[in-house]
Amino acid sequence: MENINSPLSAFQYWVGKSPKRTFLRQPIDRQYKTWTFEEADKEIRKIVSGLQSAGLKKGDHVALLSKNCAHWVMADLAIMMGGCISIPIYPTLDADTIHEILVHSESKAVIIGKLDDYASQKDGIPNIVKIGVNTYGIDETHHWEKWVETKEPAAEVHTQSLDELMTIMYTSGTTGNPKGAMHTVGSFDQLIKTAMAVIKIPEQPHYFSYLPMTHIAERAGVEMSVIYRGATVSFPESLETFAQDLSSVQPHTFFGVPRIWQKFQEKILEKMPQKKLDKLLGIPFIGNVVKKKIQKKLGLSRSVANFSGAAPIAVSLMEWYDKLGIKINQAYGMTEDCILSHFNLPGANKLGTVGRPLPGVDSKLSPEGEILIKSNCLMKGYFKEPEKTAEMFTADGYLKTGDLGEFDHDGYLTITGRSKDQFKTDKGKYISPAPIELEISKNTDVEQICVVGTGIPQPLALVVPSESGSKKSPNELQKSLWQTISELNESLQSYEKIAKAVVMQEIWSVENGLMTPTLKVKRNRVEKIHLEKYPEWFNHQERVVFEGQ
Repeated sequence: MENINSPLSAFQYWVGKSPKRTFLRQPIDRQYKTWTFEEADKEIRKIVSGLQSAGLKKGDHVALLSKNCAHWVMADLAIMMGGCISIPIYPTLDADTIHEILVHSESKAVIIGKLDDYASQKDGIPNIVKIGVNTYGIDETHHWEKWVETKEPAAEVHTQSLDELMTIMYTSGTTGNPKGAMHTVGSFDQLIKTAMAVIKIPEQPHYFSYLPMTHIAERAGVEMSVIYRGATVSFPESLETFAQDLSSVQPHTFFGVPRIWQKFQEKILEKMPQKKLDKLLGIPFIGNVVKKKIQKKLGLSRSVANFSGAAPIAVSLMEWYDKLGIKINQAYGMTEDCILSHFNLPGANKLGTVGRPLPGVDSKLSPEGEILIKSNCLMKGYFKEPEKTAEMFTADGYLKTGDLGEFDHDGYLTITGRSKDQFKTDKGKYISPAPIELEISKNTDVEQICVVGTGIPQPLALVVPSESGSKKSPNELQKSLWQTISELNESLQSYEKIAKAVVMQEIWSVENGLMTPTLKVKRNRVEKIHLEKYPEWFNHQERVVFEGQ
């Protein structure tokens, strides 16, 4: 693999070396449609011809609006082969935000793939070249399948250089409007080569892709890793078939955000209560059988490297999985550093931390405790935003992450909060909510948590109950939540102690704009909606308040 120095050269290497190997597996109506490397290459080159016939030229910006699917990967490779720059757009965004990104990014075309509700998003697309994938019911001016049917494969395709702009990735952001982080070919090349050197998994492994490929973690950790490793990647057909699809694949590596790991735990405990599970795990031989059965059911029986990222994960949850023989490595990175940052790795995993710096990463803390990162994989800046770009870097070229942290004696980094998330109570004390939220989230009756307190004497915990929590009576749920909070309060500073828990009526979701596509709470949106209620909730006679009552 000595001649590989870009995603395109990696893809062509595997087309030549393993042409008949399955590259993409897409479930459609419960049947898998597959593409070998050779078949995908031919289809991608036909799409390149189609883009050229529609007037697209090297350097043009081409957007990609789709959920994860085989066509997402092929579209991205076609955009690269045409010498164009990709603009991935989250498939859950509304028409106004889609329009804002397409106009700001100066996209000349958009490829539209698998979506849940294109009808509600369609008006957001301006008068640019539109290519629809009929396989997913998208009928547009140009048809992907028609191009595959009628076009000749492009004989000559673009050769990537390390310093050229490859993509502009608009951040989902828990605060503010989306900003387009510009990344070169070299950023992804160095990241994946570093990952391949430190994360040891079988050759030409199997991957399962379900978190948005528009997000840097999935795009780099799955799409680019698949291309560089000559792997096979499968996709879920729907949310309803997710568990079945994952179980059928048994990938060699798996990345989940904390919400996913919590959901898995909840489903296991629904079928096997904790007392019964503990008892079975304690029986020689039977315990191992139970572990293997759960691993297989989850789809993780072959996974040799499991990761969690995007938000903090509770140590107690990782310890729970460890008893099942599933080791979770917490990692840390962001769009702006192309996730070349800090990782725990198999065999070097310190629970409660996000790991040590990866090779090629220089990290330090500012005098205020903010984590600063420098590497060759940092973004070139925000597209058309020189002032915002300048705000993100120190005078000596370090990226300001906005996260607060501490290093231990072994060089492991612990995230202690986010500077922008800090709020001030009316006592004038600043509070970092993240560590408090992490402790409360250990309660399996809690699905989502947001600790707030602007303008009131003590913080409140806004809680969305989990499935198991929702099944409890109000009294039972009240008792469960307050027990967790009262135990936690004993270890908090007086000004940090939680005064009340508020059980929310509405589930926070990507669809209602209260969570990012990577399932992080949009704190500013939650605050905006509920801020005026804080004094009323704080003065409520009950310690656990049910919203609307």
